[in-house]
Amino acid sequence: MPATHARRWSPRRRSTAVVGALAALAFVLPAAPAAAEPADDPPFIGWTALLPPLASQYEPTSEDDCVAGRTSCVRRTIREMERRLEPLGAGCSHSAVFALAYLRTTEEYLHSSSTDGFYREPAFVNHQDVVFAEMYFDAYDAWSAGRVERVPPAWRVAFGAADEGRVSGVGDLLLGMNAHVNRDLPFALAAIGLVAPDGSSRKVDHDRVNVMLNAVVEPLMAEEAARFDPTMKAPRTPYGVGYTALMQLLLAWREAAWRQAELLVAAPDDATRARVAASIERNAALNAQVIATGTRYLPPLTSTGSRDRYCAVHTGAGG
Repeated sequence: MPATHARRWSPRRRSTAVVGALAALAFVLPAAPAAAEPADDPPFIGWTALLPPLASQYEPTSEDDCVAGRTSCVRRTIREMERRLEPLGAGCSHSAVFALAYLRTTEEYLHSSSTDGFYREPAFVNHQDVVFAEMYFDAYDAWSAGRVERVPPAWRVAFGAADEGRVSGVGDLLLGMNAHVNRDLPFALAAIGLVAPDGSSRKVDHDRVNVMLNAVVEPLMAEEAARFDPTMKAPRTPYGVGYTALMQLLLAWREAAWRQAELLVAAPDDATRARVAASIERNAALNAQVIATGTRYLPPLTSTGSRDRYCAVHTGAGG
């Protein structure tokens, strides 16, 4: 993990307490980075090897658009998301639910990044946005290629549930959100740096992303309902009902991800950092199981049949 920006600007005790409190709110189990890992935990993934090359240090003067944080790289990421969504949507794949959500979120992010003054350091956030997206691409590509050992456990639950049609549209969305925010985000944040070169925290821009996300949720759910699953118009989740509950859940997860990244950066040695990483993997995987159970279809009362027929009429035939 690059250590260029690693500074112990947040005491470990305070970070652990904040993570625990937010975890209780968001049904994410609290991290315990100092504890030994039980033998039956999900296997630890060598997360540093999974980070894409773009996790190199942000360099504003670089000729590489992505390392320099230019909006052209974000636009390329959006085109890649569109390329991936097209066959998923046309085939009514349940993986299309999260793919659409991520595309619309990134489009809105690009708009916010292009708005003067919205972010304190927009080029760096652009760099972060692309690094973060690459982690999702890599996980999906590994799953599609059958390289399951390269797929983090939380993503295995999400992709498996989508492939087998086990959960509702809201379930598919939550499983993707959980894997990407509770699992991927702490590693991405820690790898690319929590502080600027002048020592100031980048938490301000991390929180500004929440403002952007608030503009996405309601129109996104309407589009998801129109294209893939009509029950998503009024989302019912294991954590509450409606758009407000969904947004608050996402905000809590993002806050916990930042605190987990602090723990990764503040770890005094490789062994401690490995325990923090394993805890992140374990908690995201267990949270995925909670979501999968809470949103699963219960045949014969509920099944994927009506959803798939609806999608075939509204999306499948027309792409």
